[in-house]
Amino acid sequence: MNFALIQPATTSGPAAALIQILPFAGIALMFYFLLIRPQSKARKEMEARLSKLKAGDEVVLTSGLYATIDRVEEKHIWLKIGSSVVKARRTAVAALATESEPQN
Repeated sequence: MNFALIQPATTSGPAAALIQILPFAGIALMFYFLLIRPQSKARKEMEARLSKLKAGDEVVLTSGLYATIDRVEEKHIWLKIGSSVVKARRTAVAALATESEPQN
């Protein structure tokens, strides 16, 4: 029996290395364009939205509650919910109440 006829031809050199690296490069590009880039874009938009918060804005919190901003500090905001005023982190704000619903 001659098993040499059954075995595929092997290539060597830079072309073989390139062929082996191409699938990994393709997967890395897919990860970048499908996961990393959209997430960083959404994070930048959210940071810009949070930096524009001011007293009197009506916001929706991540818990689903609607509140009005009483005053704004660097990392915290004071919110009027009903007749009480509570302290919360800026990151607890999901969106302005006047905005349309955020897209996923």
